[in-house]
Amino acid sequence: MSQLTSLAPNSMQPPPMWAIDVLNPGPDSTLQFVEIARPIPSAQHLLVKVAAAGVNRADLAQRAGIYPPPLGESPILGLEVAGTVVAVGDPTDSRLIGRKVFGLVPGGGYAEYALLHREQLLLQPETMSDAEAAATAEVFLTAFQAMIQLGELQPGGAVLLHAGASGVGTAAIQLAKQLGAVVAVTVGSDQKAKDCYALGADICINYKTQDFVSELQQFRPQGFNVIVDPVAGDYIGKDLQLLALDGRIVVLAMMGGRTVPPLDLALMFKKRGQLICSTLRNRTDEYKAVLCRDFGRQFGDLLQQGNIKPVLAQVLPWQEAATAHQLLAANAVTGKLVLQIDALR
Repeated sequence: MSQLTSLAPNSMQPPPMWAIDVLNPGPDSTLQFVEIARPIPSAQHLLVKVAAAGVNRADLAQRAGIYPPPLGESPILGLEVAGTVVAVGDPTDSRLIGRKVFGLVPGGGYAEYALLHREQLLLQPETMSDAEAAATAEVFLTAFQAMIQLGELQPGGAVLLHAGASGVGTAAIQLAKQLGAVVAVTVGSDQKAKDCYALGADICINYKTQDFVSELQQFRPQGFNVIVDPVAGDYIGKDLQLLALDGRIVVLAMMGGRTVPPLDLALMFKKRGQLICSTLRNRTDEYKAVLCRDFGRQFGDLLQQGNIKPVLAQVLPWQEAATAHQLLAANAVTGKLVLQIDALR
C-alpha cells in the first residue's frame, strides 16, 4: 500500500473541508486527501468537528471494494469519531454546541467534520481523551450487540472470543468480566495472550502454536454458552465442537473465508445450537439508537467512571492513515488504532 497523497480539489463547495478518500478501490487502492463540501446537519443530526477517528476492518474492506457504504451515506472512510459539536440541525439541540461527543457514523469519519445522529451520540467523559473516545463506540457497541444482545450471555456464563486481542475482543473481555463470566480467547501471539490476561481473560490460546479446540475442551468440557467469531471459514465447525447446550455462535466477519467446509448439522441439533450472522453498519438508525441506549443503561456508568475503556494500540496522525491500515491488516497490534485529525492548512 502506498503512502497518503494529496490531490487538488476538482471543484469548490463552500464551506470546504479536507477528507481522506480511496483512489481505485481494490487490491491496488491508495488513499488521498480531497477537499469536499462540509456536511450540513439535518434535523436528526449534529455536525461534529472531528478530533480523532477510529480505524476498523470495515475501512479495509471498503478500501478493497468489497464493503460499500449504505445507500445514501458518505463514501468517505471512517465509522466512528470523537470531537466537538459545532452545529445542530434542530434548534432544540443547541445546548449540545461545544460539547465533546463520540459515536458511530455510517461513513465519513476520516474528515475534518462529520455528522452524528442525535440519538446515537455518547457524551465524552472528562477523564477520556479524544483518542480513547474515538476508539470506544464501534468496539464496545459491537461487543455488546454480539455477546449480550444476540448471544444472550448471562451473568456467570462462559464466552469464547476469537481474535481476543482485537478492538472488539478487548472490549468484549471487559464487558464479560463485568458480568462475572468465564472468558476464553484465541490470539495469534504470546504477547497478545499476555495482553488479554491483563484484561481479565481466564484462558488465552495461541492458535498458531496450540490446538485451541482440544485445549478449550479440556478447560471447559461443558462448552461455551456464547462464541463470538469474526473468522468464519473452517472455524465454524470448530466452534460447534466447543458450543454448550443451547449455545449461540455469533459471526461478525469472514476473515477466514466466506465458505464453510462440510458441517455435520446433527451436532448442531444435538446441542440445540444457533448460528447467527450479524453486522452493525447497515442497521437502521432506530436500531442503533436503541443499541446505544441499552448499552448506556447497562454499562454507561462503568464507562464514565473509567472502569471499562478501550485498549489503545497506537495513535497516528491522519496523514499516516495508510500506515494504520497496514498495521491493522497485518494483525500487528492489540486493541484499536486511531487517527488524530489535525488541520492541514
